[in-house]
Amino acid sequence: MILPVVAYGHPVLRQETEEIEEVTPEIKQLIADMKETMYNANGVGLAAPQIGKALRLFVIDASPASEDDEDEEEELTPEEKEENEFLKTFQRVFINPIIEDEKGDEWGFHEGCLSIPGIREEVFRQEEVFITYYDENFEYKEERLTGFAARVVQHEYDHIEGVLFTDHLNSFKKRLLKRKMTDISKGIVPVKYKMTFYKK
Repeated sequence: MILPVVAYGHPVLRQETEEIEEVTPEIKQLIADMKETMYNANGVGLAAPQIGKALRLFVIDASPASEDDEDEEEELTPEEKEENEFLKTFQRVFINPIIEDEKGDEWGFHEGCLSIPGIREEVFRQEEVFITYYDENFEYKEERLTGFAARVVQHEYDHIEGVLFTDHLNSFKKRLLKRKMTDISKGIVPVKYKMTFYKK
């Protein structure tokens, strides 16, 4: 089932999230609904707070990012080709994740967010993460990720920590975006997928 994406301004996006104790039929259905919602909105990741659930859960499918480079395949370095191949299969469910370590140089990329439609800004993040988590079968996993895969994980992990990508921007950029962000919170934004807005 496609769920409405929670818009910027809703308190659930800042709420403390709870750990999942077991994968019940309800959690399995929630995961399936989150994936369907993410695909419907053309996203590469979606966290539970973004559909109104304060749970430590997010889903990722970064394969669309690999398709962006297919036309430029001839110009890619061996390392870039390797990353491209990895992204084609980077589909994960992260339950109760913990980023244990982040390292490497910070690099910039224009990020967007389904909860903040119409805004893309350059965010700097470290290039490598080591994360522990449970998958959809509640099996324990450890994974070291780099590049775009690491960035998507960092972005979605922020969500379950109550952090938005715009929080990483400097104060000047935040002031420039304030009007747009206020409009989004009021539902004054063109969007092609279902959203829900906070009514005070």
